[in-house]
Amino acid sequence: MNYRHIFHAGNFADVFKHAVLARIIVHMQKKDAAFRFIDIHAGRGAYDLSSTQAMKTGEWQGGIGRIIGTQFAEPVRALLTPYLDSIAATTAAPLVSGELPRKYPGSPAIMRYLARRNDRLTLTELHPEDYAALAKVYEGDYQVKVIELDGWLALKGFLPPKEKRGLILIDPPFEETNEFDRVLNGLVDAHRKFATGVQMVWFPIKDLREIRRFRDAVKATGIRRVLMAELATRQPVPDGTLSACGLLIVNPPWTLDTELEALAPALAKAMATGPGGGASVDWLVPE
Repeated sequence: MNYRHIFHAGNFADVFKHAVLARIIVHMQKKDAAFRFIDIHAGRGAYDLSSTQAMKTGEWQGGIGRIIGTQFAEPVRALLTPYLDSIAATTAAPLVSGELPRKYPGSPAIMRYLARRNDRLTLTELHPEDYAALAKVYEGDYQVKVIELDGWLALKGFLPPKEKRGLILIDPPFEETNEFDRVLNGLVDAHRKFATGVQMVWFPIKDLREIRRFRDAVKATGIRRVLMAELATRQPVPDGTLSACGLLIVNPPWTLDTELEALAPALAKAMATGPGGGASVDWLVPE
């Protein structure tokens, strides 16, 4: 449990994950009924990009720093608006090209900004320091429940939510060699308990053979309606710095696939760092 997201906050992977997360939230709120957002690796909630840790890596410069400085055409600009608005709200200032946003929202902060009065959040975090910071942020907030817990246990204990509608984010640090197996088991557990829920999994892309095995394993589970979107800033290298990542979405909202076909390539182009970059969106398992 050595992973600290502050070193990577606002990087290209965060931009991709959070922009798509915001789109899913927007779609789910088209129905009046409340839903529950469950983040099983919640982190601190928001991150200070001027901190020593964030400035040490400077990864935000290749991520949100690029996005703020890009003039996107419609409809991409409209698709990004909920995400960018959540950043402006977190940093309490307009986003200005070339300027560092003082804070960057993690997934909990994005959801809390977009949440309606009847929506609820369940956030689990195991790292003691990050849990303490997260609990402090949402202390007294009746819409948010913060729990110090191994996120994989949350998939067993918190499903199905009483709201009967839910969005589950699975975003582990991938420190362990068997993390893809744990993700697969988590997907199956969550689907067994809450088959109608929306699940979004973030995963790194380095070894393409490993990703092919993961895709095949997901297909073999029998879970239907699985959308996969991938983004690369340059050609992935197995032992190199992370340059590509993917999102696996179970039960994606209607038309999300069409939105991602416009959004993902635009983000990949804006954050490109070398040859071999790009984006793809495909139905891993259809209806």
